[in-house]
Amino acid sequence: MFTGIVKGMAVVTSTSKSKSGAETIIRVRLGKLGRGLKKGDSVCINGACLTATKLSNGEAEFEMVSETIRRTSLGQTRPGEMVNVERSLRVGDRLEGHFVLGHVDGTGIIEDMEKKSSETTIWINLDRELIKSVVPKGSIAVDGVSLTLVGVEDNRVSVSLIPHTLKVTTLGMRHRGDRVNIETDILGKYVMTNLPKRQN
Repeated sequence: MFTGIVKGMAVVTSTSKSKSGAETIIRVRLGKLGRGLKKGDSVCINGACLTATKLSNGEAEFEMVSETIRRTSLGQTRPGEMVNVERSLRVGDRLEGHFVLGHVDGTGIIEDMEKKSSETTIWINLDRELIKSVVPKGSIAVDGVSLTLVGVEDNRVSVSLIPHTLKVTTLGMRHRGDRVNIETDILGKYVMTNLPKRQN
């Protein structure tokens, strides 16, 4: 469980196939973000909950199965790229974002970026299945960052970012056409999934 409050950015140092060839291994230099991290712990990388399988010299390895590669943008990540990092929520921690599971629903494409001195509005094109579980003025996680939806249209949504968010997350490095990981609000998903069943 996470909150979508990114603790920092880390650099991807390598990507490779596992010995069996069934998984893709991504290696990330966590630095101080990895303090206290143990093998088997969960870490949110660009919005996807991954398990640390190997730790050494401030770096951590995470194995990604085919479903993770299919549903997220992590399979396209290359060495040298920066990723958003959030450690798992501990009981008693302050909840400043919203409940994020790290179970990416799919990806979206940045369609437009409207930059102003005080804020940047990003329009993201989403698959219609994702749009169904979007709640206007509700929460959404974009590459693991907890954001509030500003606009919801037929096939796209918008979020507004303050300069601080652009500075401390990878969203400040994004451009039109970039693919981002999307996790819609868990409450909206439960309502969408269960309400039709109760009506039948």
